Amino acid sequence: MLIGFGALIFIHELGHFLAAKWAGIRTEAFAVGMGPVALAWRRGIGLRLGSTGKAVDERVREYFKSSGISIDLEGGDEIERRKHLYRAMDALSIGETEYSLRWLPIGGFVKMLGQEDANPNYVSDDPRSYNMRPIGKRMVVVSAGVIMNLILAIILFVIAFVAGVRFPAPVIGDVAAIMPAGRTMPVNAAALGVTTPGLQPGDRVLSIDNDPTRTFADIHIAAAMARPGSTLALKVERAGVERPLEFNLVPEKDPTGGLLSIGVAPGSSTKLIGAGGDDDDRRIVQEFLERAGLATTGVKPGMTLTAVNDREVSAYGQLAQTARESNGQPLQTTWTMQVTDRTTQVSYVAPLNVQPDFETYRTRDAAPDDGIAGFTPLMRISRVLDDSPNKGALREGDVILRIDDVSYPRLSQIYKAFEDRRSKDVTVLVLRDGEQVPVTCHVSRGGKVGTELRPALDLMMTAQPIAEYSRYRTDNPAQTEDVTAPAGRAGLFSTGGTTILAVEGRDVGSWSEFRGAMVEATSAALKDETSADIKLLVQHPIAGSPQETVSLELNAPEVKSLHDLKWHVDLPSYLFEPLYTIRKGSPLQAIAMGFEETKKMVLMTYLTIDRLIRRSVGVDQLRGPVGIVHIGTKVMREGFIYFLFFLGMISVNLAVINFLPLPIVDGGLFLFLIYEKLKGRPPSLAFQNAATVVGLVIIGTAFVVTFYNDVLRLIG
Repeated sequence: MLIGFGALIFIHELGHFLAAKWAGIRTEAFAVGMGPVALAWRRGIGLRLGSTGKAVDERVREYFKSSGISIDLEGGDEIERRKHLYRAMDALSIGETEYSLRWLPIGGFVKMLGQEDANPNYVSDDPRSYNMRPIGKRMVVVSAGVIMNLILAIILFVIAFVAGVRFPAPVIGDVAAIMPAGRTMPVNAAALGVTTPGLQPGDRVLSIDNDPTRTFADIHIAAAMARPGSTLALKVERAGVERPLEFNLVPEKDPTGGLLSIGVAPGSSTKLIGAGGDDDDRRIVQEFLERAGLATTGVKPGMTLTAVNDREVSAYGQLAQTARESNGQPLQTTWTMQVTDRTTQVSYVAPLNVQPDFETYRTRDAAPDDGIAGFTPLMRISRVLDDSPNKGALREGDVILRIDDVSYPRLSQIYKAFEDRRSKDVTVLVLRDGEQVPVTCHVSRGGKVGTELRPALDLMMTAQPIAEYSRYRTDNPAQTEDVTAPAGRAGLFSTGGTTILAVEGRDVGSWSEFRGAMVEATSAALKDETSADIKLLVQHPIAGSPQETVSLELNAPEVKSLHDLKWHVDLPSYLFEPLYTIRKGSPLQAIAMGFEETKKMVLMTYLTIDRLIRRSVGVDQLRGPVGIVHIGTKVMREGFIYFLFFLGMISVNLAVINFLPLPIVDGGLFLFLIYEKLKGRPPSLAFQNAATVVGLVIIGTAFVVTFYNDVLRLIG
């Protein structure tokens, strides 16, 4: 990656260098990188470790001495000294340009006589100096680096598109329920018979604001670069729906990434992450396989799900759809993997249990909670992260009963409790091996304790029930209304901790059994389209309290909502490799695609700057050379062709950044030339010096900020 990044800088500076030679400007140095010289070459001197300057001085001094010429090479008049120096170098056939490779691979430069970016005072009356050449030629020299980067980007894009570049397809995978993509009803929902809000896994986005979406990156970029508060119009293709669904989504800042987002992840294939993933990815896949009971049947990371219930599948959405329609019955799955000779496949057939969906309760300014009739499960720690400050205090399997004074918290309350206690120590009461154990935990500055949570579905104890939540109106699905949940209306177990023992006399020991019993108890009400009055046998958490029978009423819409619940598999889509699409064309098509991609990248770079100013893109999202190299190493896993495409993107960014109207970069120098053309004289040296200082401060600050961001990402 360092070589690729250095090549982009080399091409940029080569543009300046070739243009300077064409313009007849004396070029004293052509360097790739910054800092001390590592390696240098000059005609007449040859290759040297370090600079060739010392060797040139020695040869010139010998020349003057043998010619009987007395010249002070250390002092005297600068202009006269240079004239004699150049005359001696020409007589000795020493090249005017030192070509050097510097130790820091973060830039490069071409040093021209009469021009230094950081020193406007550096001018010369030599006819071959930069400042003595016509303004038009100087404009060509200044812009040549940017032009070369754009040309290189087009060439790289064309090569990539002729070979074919693999991108994540514009297919929806996981959807965040709390984000716009999870809670917004389609505009044409009523006309197409759609009653569930949000995008769904397997949906294909056809266009955004009438621009076709070719890759998932188009969706991500459109949201991230949207004007704050503006609406994105999505047309979405969904299996079983006769016409495209139309969504109007207003992107919101993603709390995890910091960018504007609609809250979707790319769709997945049916191949589990394996050799192409890092160690953490493979470990997570293995944990889920063990949890689902697949690991004991031979299924392992890297395998491909090829059939479900004897039907071929090629996308995760097909698995999810089959699970939704399973009515709770286990799925028969077939998994295959190619062995080392790449010609033989091994297959494993394994049952995969489905899990019940629960109702999702959305409340203002809080994460959604899942449950039944307003009752929600407690949360269990499924994993303690390796870098967690609470490793050893908290354990896998712990069920959270209390956080300081928040008893029996549901998921949203756990998040809020830790958010409210950033950088503090808290007392957490957990249920561990049947015993209540208090532990002291430290909450990070980000409001985290370093754990992953899952509902304790095998424990029929309730968290604090939902009193009120927001739902979409049945008469106008585009609007929401606040309603009271059944548990809230009945005023049942407001503090949580109550165990539900039976529903209408049917014993329940898990949340799956509770959902099944509730469905059975409301079947007659569903058929008659009436409300249902259900008797629950419960045990309150107070020691010695007797069992009690309480009444719970569900109105007709709530009964229907209960029966509309589906099923899912406990294998999230992020365990599978992305669903890819290949962008490829003939040479002529690739040229058009290359120009199109270059144009898009130029616009996106300027949009990024605009969004930084508007603060919808945070400074913490910027990357410097270290971050680019770090990303590049990951890109290499996608193959050499995608690596070329990535270099093309960086080349466009390099061109745009260099042509911004900032002092010290090419765009600022070009503005000075425009001023000189209009006024007949360059800006005053005082102004140029001040502008240069400002430019150095801006560039220096950007470098420090991006370097800081890069290091935090690497160590985080």
